[in-house]
Amino acid sequence: MRVLVVVESLFGNTHAIARAVAERLREDGAEVEVVDAASAGPRLDGADLVLAGAPTHNLGLPTDRSRASAVDRGAQPVSSGLREWIGALEASSTPVVTFATKVEGRFSGSASKAAAKLLRRRGLSAQQGTDFVVAGTAGPLTEGETDRAREWATTLHT
Repeated sequence: MRVLVVVESLFGNTHAIARAVAERLREDGAEVEVVDAASAGPRLDGADLVLAGAPTHNLGLPTDRSRASAVDRGAQPVSSGLREWIGALEASSTPVVTFATKVEGRFSGSASKAAAKLLRRRGLSAQQGTDFVVAGTAGPLTEGETDRAREWATTLHT
């Protein structure tokens, strides 16, 4: 199985989840490539499965404005993210499963849900995956989340 993991990460937490998932998938024999959303191409050819992850900002996917706010809080700047990558995607039958990091709370929203919805609107086969919890805006991931990501990876076999 060939898996492409496209990830937007500002403080490194979502990227840590992507790495944990990729590591587990490789242990199970998959070929996995992890790519930052800003440099990911618009074609999904060659992948049997795509995983798309981002941090949750303002109940959904990051925007230019929310990214700028994150940079003001010490995040690494990025030129674009998952929202823009989805907007540039070419038609494909490759399934996409989303994931996100978020601060736990009643009104925290989910970038995973927002990404899956946007992907489906663009005509792609998308399924909302799992949200992983961070302790605050800048993280870190809460205890056990990378282990939970590795466990989640075992459910992704097509």
